[in-house]
Amino acid sequence: MLANKRILISLFLLLLILAPAFSQGEFVYNDQGKRNPFIPLVTPEGRLLKLDRRNTASAEGLTIEGIIYDQSGRSFAIVNSEVVGIGDTVGDFQVLKIFNNGVVFIKDGEPLEIELTKEE
Repeated sequence: MLANKRILISLFLLLLILAPAFSQGEFVYNDQGKRNPFIPLVTPEGRLLKLDRRNTASAEGLTIEGIIYDQSGRSFAIVNSEVVGIGDTVGDFQVLKIFNNGVVFIKDGEPLEIELTKEE
Protein backbone atom coordinates (compact mmCIF):
# COMPACT_ATOMS: atom_id res chain seq x y z
CA MET A 1 0.00 0.00 0.00
CA LEU A 2 2.83 2.38 0.86
CA ALA A 3 4.54 1.60 -2.44
CA ASN A 4 1.37 2.51 -4.38
CA LYS A 5 1.18 5.90 -2.63
CA ARG A 6 4.81 6.61 -3.45
CA ILE A 7 4.25 5.72 -7.08
CA LEU A 8 1.13 7.92 -7.30
CA ILE A 9 2.88 10.84 -5.61
CA SER A 10 5.90 10.42 -7.90
CA LEU A 11 3.69 10.36 -11.00
CA PHE A 12 1.78 13.43 -9.79
CA LEU A 13 5.00 15.37 -9.17
CA LEU A 14 6.40 14.30 -12.54
CA LEU A 15 3.20 15.49 -14.21
CA LEU A 16 3.43 18.86 -12.45
CA ILE A 17 7.03 19.31 -13.56
CA LEU A 18 6.49 18.25 -17.19
CA ALA A 19 3.11 19.92 -17.82
CA PRO A 20 4.54 23.39 -18.62
CA ALA A 21 6.92 21.86 -21.16
CA PHE A 22 3.99 20.54 -23.20
CA SER A 23 1.70 23.52 -22.85
CA GLN A 24 1.33 26.04 -25.66
CA GLY A 25 2.72 29.55 -25.51
CA GLU A 26 0.67 32.69 -24.94
CA PHE A 27 -2.09 33.19 -27.52
CA VAL A 28 -1.86 36.42 -29.51
CA TYR A 29 -4.88 37.34 -31.61
CA ASN A 30 -4.07 38.18 -35.25
CA ASP A 31 -6.89 40.34 -36.60
CA GLN A 32 -5.75 40.01 -40.25
CA GLY A 33 -7.12 43.45 -41.03
CA LYS A 34 -10.50 42.76 -39.44
CA ARG A 35 -12.01 44.19 -36.27
CA ASN A 36 -10.65 42.68 -33.06
CA PRO A 37 -13.67 41.08 -31.32
CA PHE A 38 -12.03 41.54 -27.91
CA ILE A 39 -12.14 45.37 -28.13
CA PRO A 40 -15.47 46.88 -27.00
CA LEU A 41 -17.65 48.61 -29.58
CA VAL A 42 -18.72 51.31 -27.11
CA THR A 43 -16.42 53.98 -25.64
CA PRO A 44 -16.47 54.77 -21.91
CA GLU A 45 -18.46 57.91 -22.83
CA GLY A 46 -21.19 55.72 -24.37
CA ARG A 47 -20.48 56.44 -28.04
CA LEU A 48 -20.45 53.66 -30.61
CA LEU A 49 -17.15 53.11 -32.36
CA LYS A 50 -17.02 53.15 -36.11
CA LEU A 51 -16.54 49.65 -37.51
CA ASP A 52 -15.11 50.69 -40.85
CA ARG A 53 -11.30 50.75 -40.86
CA ARG A 54 -10.99 52.85 -43.99
CA ASN A 55 -9.30 56.19 -43.52
CA THR A 56 -12.11 58.64 -44.16
CA ALA A 57 -10.05 61.65 -43.10
CA SER A 58 -8.59 62.21 -46.54
CA ALA A 59 -11.98 61.66 -48.15
CA GLU A 60 -13.53 64.27 -45.88
CA GLY A 61 -10.71 66.75 -46.49
CA LEU A 62 -9.45 67.02 -42.90
CA THR A 63 -5.73 67.62 -42.51
CA ILE A 64 -4.09 68.12 -39.12
CA GLU A 65 -1.11 70.42 -39.53
CA GLY A 66 -0.20 70.92 -35.88
CA ILE A 67 -1.29 70.52 -32.26
CA ILE A 68 -0.78 72.72 -29.22
CA TYR A 69 -1.50 70.33 -26.36
CA ASP A 70 -2.29 71.41 -22.80
CA GLN A 71 -3.09 68.82 -20.13
CA SER A 72 -5.47 71.22 -18.39
CA GLY A 73 -7.77 71.10 -21.42
CA ARG A 74 -6.99 74.30 -23.35
CA SER A 75 -5.54 72.47 -26.33
CA PHE A 76 -5.70 73.70 -29.90
CA ALA A 77 -5.17 72.08 -33.28
CA ILE A 78 -4.41 73.47 -36.70
CA VAL A 79 -6.84 71.77 -39.07
CA ASN A 80 -6.96 72.80 -42.73
CA SER A 81 -4.94 75.95 -41.89
CA GLU A 82 -7.48 76.95 -39.22
CA VAL A 83 -6.84 77.06 -35.45
CA VAL A 84 -9.61 75.17 -33.63
CA GLY A 85 -10.33 74.17 -30.06
CA ILE A 86 -12.62 71.64 -28.42
CA GLY A 87 -16.21 72.29 -29.52
CA ASP A 88 -15.27 74.18 -32.69
CA THR A 89 -16.42 72.96 -36.09
CA VAL A 90 -14.47 72.28 -39.26
CA GLY A 91 -16.80 71.68 -42.17
CA ASP A 92 -19.39 69.17 -40.96
CA PHE A 93 -17.14 67.92 -38.14
CA GLN A 94 -17.03 69.11 -34.54
CA VAL A 95 -13.81 68.81 -32.50
CA LEU A 96 -14.51 66.39 -29.65
CA LYS A 97 -11.06 65.88 -28.09
CA ILE A 98 -7.50 67.00 -28.73
CA PHE A 99 -4.61 64.75 -27.73
CA ASN A 100 -0.88 65.35 -28.01
CA ASN A 101 -0.75 63.18 -31.14
CA GLY A 102 -4.20 63.48 -32.69
CA VAL A 103 -7.69 64.93 -32.77
CA VAL A 104 -11.08 63.24 -32.37
CA PHE A 105 -13.87 64.72 -34.47
CA ILE A 106 -17.53 63.81 -34.41
CA LYS A 107 -20.02 63.86 -37.27
CA ASP A 108 -23.55 62.44 -37.14
CA GLY A 109 -22.78 60.80 -33.78
CA GLU A 110 -19.78 58.90 -35.11
CA PRO A 111 -16.29 59.75 -33.84
CA LEU A 112 -13.37 60.01 -36.25
CA GLU A 113 -9.84 60.02 -34.85
CA ILE A 114 -7.06 61.49 -36.97
CA GLU A 115 -3.44 61.25 -35.88
CA LEU A 116 -0.86 63.94 -36.49
CA THR A 117 1.64 62.65 -39.04
CA LYS A 118 5.22 63.83 -39.13
CA GLU A 119 6.60 65.04 -42.44
CA GLU A 120 10.28 64.59 -43.14
